[in-house]
Amino acid sequence: MAIQLFVPTFDVDNCLSEIKECLEKGWTGMGFKTVEFEEKWKQYTSLPNAYYLGSATAALNLSFDILKEGYDWKDDDEVITTPMTFISSNHAILLAGLKPIFADIDDTLCLAPESVRAHITDKTRAVLFVGLGGNTGRYEEVVKICEEHNLKLILDAAHMAGTRLRGEIPGKEAEVVNYSFQAVKNLPTADSGMLCFKEAEFDKIARRKAWLGINKDTYSRSTGGNYKWRYDVEYVGNKYHGNSVVAAIGLAQLPHLDMDNAYRRQLASWYDQMLMPCGDKIKFITVPEGCESARHLYQIMISDRDGLMTYLNEHDIYPGVHYVDNTQYRMYAYAAGTCPNAAYASDHLLSLPMHLRLTYEDVSTVAECVKEFLAK
Repeated sequence: MAIQLFVPTFDVDNCLSEIKECLEKGWTGMGFKTVEFEEKWKQYTSLPNAYYLGSATAALNLSFDILKEGYDWKDDDEVITTPMTFISSNHAILLAGLKPIFADIDDTLCLAPESVRAHITDKTRAVLFVGLGGNTGRYEEVVKICEEHNLKLILDAAHMAGTRLRGEIPGKEAEVVNYSFQAVKNLPTADSGMLCFKEAEFDKIARRKAWLGINKDTYSRSTGGNYKWRYDVEYVGNKYHGNSVVAAIGLAQLPHLDMDNAYRRQLASWYDQMLMPCGDKIKFITVPEGCESARHLYQIMISDRDGLMTYLNEHDIYPGVHYVDNTQYRMYAYAAGTCPNAAYASDHLLSLPMHLRLTYEDVSTVAECVKEFLAK
């Protein structure tokens, strides 16, 4: 049987039970389950605000749009960001009329604080930190840099659902935190995300901008009295909000998140143990002290990444690549060659299968295949 990179696992009975409530109530859109999921997420993370959206990309787009407007940033003001991320992270900066400035990464695959510091100019307004694979990297150092230079911090936590740093969910230090509950993430739904602003006023603005700028959503208008149909339009917005059917899946999955992540860490530990004898041919990704990673990804770097990928495919094992250095894309070619660590990682990184249906035997099969290739 083929060993896939990602295979989501759902609590099917509880998912169906939560969805059934939506259908019986006749409320499948925003509100009802979306509100319940927001409250549960705030309890889980201890973040002050949470707004449920149709995707983490929508959350990123709203983040930069609202911060730019709220802090009076100008077109072409700069945001320091990482080249090692999915393109939605950096597209959100461009969509807001801001300029992505690429800093390099370190051996955690997250932003290197010394590179962040070196890229600060009088036009820098914010730093986007991406917790790749669930890793916190040197997040605390980046927080200090932002505090020293009065920069806003945006935490792209798309891979970090359940990650803890020194026992706490990171993000209280950030201006905004964005989570992904896309189909194969650690907390899987069909596709959705959560936008967690530090400031309540920004949360209010997000709820309006995500509903086409309307100042009352359909859920609040359902209990609005005789004039509940009246509303104003305060912004040019998008239709970004989430719906109750997909939120119902999130509610069913949330109680499993910590246990699921613990198993992911067990899988990573097995990979470490089995591949360690090849340490002279494999570069392992550093997980710093104090980081309890969600382990969305298990990544290694080897000299002939593409050859190994082909070899694994020939043996019905299907790894992935996360990610291509964004400065190699035409959109961001202005920064090509400025991040040598990211460029090297882009050519050598491989994500091995990582999901809850893997067994010890599956991990052993993958590891043995990797070792066979390296021995050739």
